[in-house]
Amino acid sequence: MLPADHAQAILVGRVLTDDGPSPVVVRGGTVYDVSAIAPTVADLIERDDLAMIDGVVLCGVESLGTPGGPRLLAPVDLQCIKACGVTFAVSAIERVIEERARGDAEKAATIRGDLEAKVGSGIRSVVPGSAEAANLKAALIDAGMWSQYLEVAIGPDAEVFTKAPVLSAIGWGGDIGIRSDSDWNNPEPEVVLIVDRNGTPRGATLGNDVNLRDFEGRSALLLGKAKDNNASTSLGPFVRIFDASFTMDDVRTAVVDLEIDGPEGYRLTGTNKMSEISRDPTDLVRQTLSEHQYPDGFALFLGTLFAPVQDRDHPGRGFTHKDGDVVRISTPKLGSLFNRVTTSKAAAPWQFGIRDLMRNLAGRGLL
Repeated sequence: MLPADHAQAILVGRVLTDDGPSPVVVRGGTVYDVSAIAPTVADLIERDDLAMIDGVVLCGVESLGTPGGPRLLAPVDLQCIKACGVTFAVSAIERVIEERARGDAEKAATIRGDLEAKVGSGIRSVVPGSAEAANLKAALIDAGMWSQYLEVAIGPDAEVFTKAPVLSAIGWGGDIGIRSDSDWNNPEPEVVLIVDRNGTPRGATLGNDVNLRDFEGRSALLLGKAKDNNASTSLGPFVRIFDASFTMDDVRTAVVDLEIDGPEGYRLTGTNKMSEISRDPTDLVRQTLSEHQYPDGFALFLGTLFAPVQDRDHPGRGFTHKDGDVVRISTPKLGSLFNRVTTSKAAAPWQFGIRDLMRNLAGRGLL
């Protein structure tokens, strides 16, 4: 699960100990419980001494992900979980397909071919918010092909929404939830920036921004139901802190691989190339902060290039998840995020909230 060069990396995360959730630092092959120094990850990433901070030795990295090792939680706690949508040209076209198909997967293939022929090359060649983008918008409106998704794809304003409540995300190894009444959905493999209270990106992790294509396709006003459900957000395994060995340029050039293994032997692979993003990650951070404050910091999903069109069961219906799918999201500098698919109803209910965390930390004498 660790980055290929983890010996040079500073990794921050959370594990569930006998006493409760604890922030950890992974450095030099050792996992340190640093809860006595920083009781929350929100506190921890504000520190400038992560390369030297000491804590209680919890285990070696070889124990991570094993039955006897510590249970990994999502590597954020008090941070708000935000997400950007339609930040890649291909995903913009797929969102328009969902909209025009009204969430009906049977219609997707025909609409896809028509849109790609008419819109594909133009949307890939313009800078969002530029004069050229405005001209393309005018031409598409005249042709009757405009969409609210194209507005956020090439217009001046990015789509930024709240993906999940504080403390609701699951970590490496947890079950991810799909609404039980969805029949057209997919994972979204993404890089996620971790930003501190001052608006400074401090590191990055991997995330799965689980997507319900049928719900959002029926209406963009169903975005909340499509995106925010029990166990529908996974993050991890760790936040890699920015330093000389890992910078924002590594985020900009990351190649994020996706593997899905189904219980019936089905296999799907895909790639999210961050070099093809339409908006720079720092611009997405800026837009998130433009008229808002986040005193506990925030996690920001940067969007994905991946939009599966490969048929799984029925010709023309494309991909959708099945109960028991195994999803792996990986990139060399951030490691690998592993989750298994179930329904949001069947996934473990989210029951540990902010009050529970505060009581736990107070009871441990950490506040």
